[in-house]
Amino acid sequence: MENPEVAVSSCSAHDDENLCSYKRHSSVSQEGLLEDQLRRKLKFFFMNPCEKFWARGRKPWKLGIQLLKIVMVTVQLVVFGLSNQMVVAFKEENTAAFKHLFLKGYMDRMDDTYAVYTQTDVYDQIFFAINQYLQLPNISVGNHAYEKRGEEETPLAVCQQFYKRGIICPGNDTFDIDPEIVTDCLYIEPTTSLDNTTMGKHNLNLTLDFPRLVAVQLRFNLKAINLQTVRHHELPDCYDFTLRIVFDNKAHSGRIKISLDNDIAIRECKDWHVSGSIQKNTHYMMIFDAFVILTCLASLILCTRSVIKGIWLQREFVSFFLYYYKKEVSFSDQMEFVNGWYILIMVSDVLTIVGSTLKMEIQAKSLTSYDVCSILLGISTMLVWLGVIRYLGFFQKYNLLILTLRAALPNVMRFCCCAAMIYLGYCFCGWIVLGPYHVKFRTLNMVSECLFSLINGDDMFATFAEMQQKSYLVWLFSRIYLYSFISLFIYMVLSLFIALITDTYETVKHYQQDGFPETELQRFVSQCKDSPNSGRYRLEEESSASLFCCCNGCSEHI
Repeated sequence: MENPEVAVSSCSAHDDENLCSYKRHSSVSQEGLLEDQLRRKLKFFFMNPCEKFWARGRKPWKLGIQLLKIVMVTVQLVVFGLSNQMVVAFKEENTAAFKHLFLKGYMDRMDDTYAVYTQTDVYDQIFFAINQYLQLPNISVGNHAYEKRGEEETPLAVCQQFYKRGIICPGNDTFDIDPEIVTDCLYIEPTTSLDNTTMGKHNLNLTLDFPRLVAVQLRFNLKAINLQTVRHHELPDCYDFTLRIVFDNKAHSGRIKISLDNDIAIRECKDWHVSGSIQKNTHYMMIFDAFVILTCLASLILCTRSVIKGIWLQREFVSFFLYYYKKEVSFSDQMEFVNGWYILIMVSDVLTIVGSTLKMEIQAKSLTSYDVCSILLGISTMLVWLGVIRYLGFFQKYNLLILTLRAALPNVMRFCCCAAMIYLGYCFCGWIVLGPYHVKFRTLNMVSECLFSLINGDDMFATFAEMQQKSYLVWLFSRIYLYSFISLFIYMVLSLFIALITDTYETVKHYQQDGFPETELQRFVSQCKDSPNSGRYRLEEESSASLFCCCNGCSEHI
């Protein structure tokens, strides 16, 4: 790099502060000193933690905190995951129990095929669910109870939805209908006495007009307490179940589908007492969570400090190049000062702090946001593990994956954008043509999942075999559609995608052997021959000389 001509000029009020400092030091004797000093600062900035320790004796606090954090966050996630599994299991088991309790003749895995076909069966199902609800305290093996509002228990609501007016004569191909939906409900109190009999049409005024009937819904609320958490030294939660049994007759096809939906809300129990050491265990976990928050806060402060230092050094380098070499620093060189790994770690720290705070509130039974907390802790733990790759990247043998991903990412994104256009075209075409004849093409989401599975070689024969043959034209189209999609994406698109990654891998591997092309920044820094243990970096740290320190003196002369 050629030495620039030294321009001697006075500082004006409009000059940049960094340029001003350089103008103040633009003598020939100081020019080399400033340039060498900047090179050492840049070289120290891009050193790995071990080299920084040799250069200035600076202990790798960020590395130590990251290693400590990855252990603590992982332990925290595992503990919360085990607790969350009990919550999920309790929800699923209660939903399964309700289906067996309130759906007559229900068997597992019958959700898609559970339906009735006669009017008698519809009435039988409705009255069966009502009687089971009224007898729940005597027949349920769980700790289920009716919801109370004040001193009264909430009733069961039987609501039927039907067209406001409808005269339908399929035999004459005529109909007269008002599509406005009318809802009519009747309520049954849990305290209704059965007197050792079952409730039926004779003692419940319920009549269904099936030609106009759209749907029948049974709505009721139940409560329960998840006691299994006590055995794991956790305070139990109280659950509110809002159940809806839906008889769907929208299609008027002669088949009324029956489904049970269970909306679950977790609440803090109002009055509780647990004997033993459960409270002490909860306090220990909250102390551990607080220590995780402090560790992540320290990591966040250190990484934020490093990012700010990088931005300051970037401005210093840009100003130096602009004044001495009359050159603009390229965008890629400027981005070298912005460490993406630190930003990744900062994001994970923020998520961990928020997630740990939610976890402490959940343990104290002040909040019950299990899903939000699991998302925050899951993403933060993933980012923490990814952040450790940054330190492996300082070793050449471990750095190959990172360099390949970074070099291939732009080409991969452009390639995926082009492939996505073809993929979406096949998705829309398959949905509109094959949807009425194939169960895997009923919705756009199912079409996308089916096609993605085909790209990975899953379920190929089943996809071909499940195509209905009611329309020969559509069946023939399905063969052309599936064969062309599989051939195009597996043999061409996927192969080109792999070739793109492989080509980048070979290029990076070749660069590792013969050396990477140097940028202006790297050429500038490489001229500094001081090794980390030379002692020059310690002397520079002790001195107060800096390219920014003269701005005050410059401002005094303006």
